Amino acid sequence: MKQFVMLIFVCSISLFALSQPVALRMGITTDKTTSLLFPAAIRHVDLGTPDVLAQQVKEAENLLLVKAGQADFKETNLTVVTADGRLYSFKVVYDPSPSMLVHRLSACAAANNADITFQGELLKPQDLEAYCKGILDNHRTMRGIADASWDVMARVDGIYIKDNVIFYQLLLFNQSTINYDVDFIRFYIRDKKKSKRTANQELEVKPLHVAGNTTSVEGMSRSIVSFALQKFTLPDAKYLAIEIMEKNGGRHLRLRVNHRKIVRAQVLPNLQ
Repeated sequence: MKQFVMLIFVCSISLFALSQPVALRMGITTDKTTSLLFPAAIRHVDLGTPDVLAQQVKEAENLLLVKAGQADFKETNLTVVTADGRLYSFKVVYDPSPSMLVHRLSACAAANNADITFQGELLKPQDLEAYCKGILDNHRTMRGIADASWDVMARVDGIYIKDNVIFYQLLLFNQSTINYDVDFIRFYIRDKKKSKRTANQELEVKPLHVAGNTTSVEGMSRSIVSFALQKFTLPDAKYLAIEIMEKNGGRHLRLRVNHRKIVRAQVLPNLQ
């Protein structure tokens, strides 16, 4: 019995130790660049001492380049926070010949579980993805927003809201035998009335996240797509236009969403 109790105690201590965040050890040198590739965009970098040089890459938001500022520096640390709310901690030492120059980090290497929030943040990327995927199979809750062209139809089946993000559930239905290849799907805020005296204003709204097939709808089939946009409402003189253009074809679709439809958006529950 004592041996059994001792075994449980040792296992508990081991599990506790494994659950604690452990800093990753990394060796860097002065004449070679070490690359850190994260699973999400980098939001913040903190260097323990000036002995470590770090540079973010503008064209690749999840890549950090690291090099030693001088040889034989004392052990220091590096902290990186990514856009998905995760924190990565490194113990940095001088190594004249590092065995690894490229480190591909996974989410499980983080010292926390995506619990960092940013001021003014809409929703975390993983939450945007979860909500977009979650509404793909929702039953139709919105009517009266549709357009068709040569046996291809598009319609808005649902509008949802969560915090400062609004989600659109869009159906693409190809009733022809010819595949419908999508060139692009875009959102614009436009004036209802076109005036010759004043310039008509048009503002494109870029989606925060997209889920579903936005490439092609095969003949005699349908596809559901969801889009996450930053929350907005519209004055009476404007409307939201959704344009779906066919690649190398003329079956273009245009949906018109007015203010009355948007304010009827259903509130999404919290993620479990």
